[in-house]
Amino acid sequence: MAKHLQSTTTLHNGVKMPWFGIGVFKVEEGPELVNAVKTAIQQGYRSVDTAAIYENEEGVGEGIRAGMETSSIAREDLFVTSKVWNADLGYESTIEAYEKSLRKLGLEYLDLYLIHWPVEGKFKDAWRALETLYKEGRVKAIGVSNFHIHHLEELMKEAEIKPMVNQVEYHPRLTQHNLHAFCKEQGIQLEAWSPLMQGQLLDNNELKEIADRHGKSVAQVILRWDLQNEVVTIPKSIKEQRIIENSSIFDFDLTQEDMTRIDALNEDHRVGPDPDNFDF
Repeated sequence: MAKHLQSTTTLHNGVKMPWFGIGVFKVEEGPELVNAVKTAIQQGYRSVDTAAIYENEEGVGEGIRAGMETSSIAREDLFVTSKVWNADLGYESTIEAYEKSLRKLGLEYLDLYLIHWPVEGKFKDAWRALETLYKEGRVKAIGVSNFHIHHLEELMKEAEIKPMVNQVEYHPRLTQHNLHAFCKEQGIQLEAWSPLMQGQLLDNNELKEIADRHGKSVAQVILRWDLQNEVVTIPKSIKEQRIIENSSIFDFDLTQEDMTRIDALNEDHRVGPDPDNFDF
């Protein structure tokens, strides 16, 4: 279980991945982004999650270098994730996309590379490319994002290597119970994007009540719930105060009753697209 900000889960290939990281979805290139990544690293974060489609890999790379410099930590101490976009899914094009991401980030390798969406007829070729990159030792771990159970089953039918991670929308209104159970059974680590439901849960009365009892914020309660459910989480923030607040979740435990109450908020409600029905 995650005991502190640098606590890790061990993926099925033995690679250690931090339970907690910073996400940068919709954060535009610029000093604000660079500063957010740098601040997160200075505050003890060791995991940074980006994607080609976010168009901010250069700023993320800059923030990583600044953070490493000011915190005197080595590249090996960090866990950096990016994702291949739908337009680049294909064997050669995925390998090219990986190289482009590395160039933009200014890194020699990624710790985790994901297929961003399960585009029918394309994700298997992309997966073969990820397997190649992995076998060549150019990436430490490979996985997928937004894959339902049937997508995973289809992929694994022909895959030589099982995905190590599945990053999906996951929050108290979308607890993904069956998918979570399936991933656990398969040894695939579940990771949450949009853990705070883009802020839509922050004024929920049930969560407020639990938060007040623990002397914590609603965001902290939700992120703690992720960790106690053994789900890796990467909340997005650009404000220093929020970056610190989000990570201050290792000094309390939710009770079993709290966990059950939060689980009961599930409505299978998505704020992002349904992986069975997207057109991009």
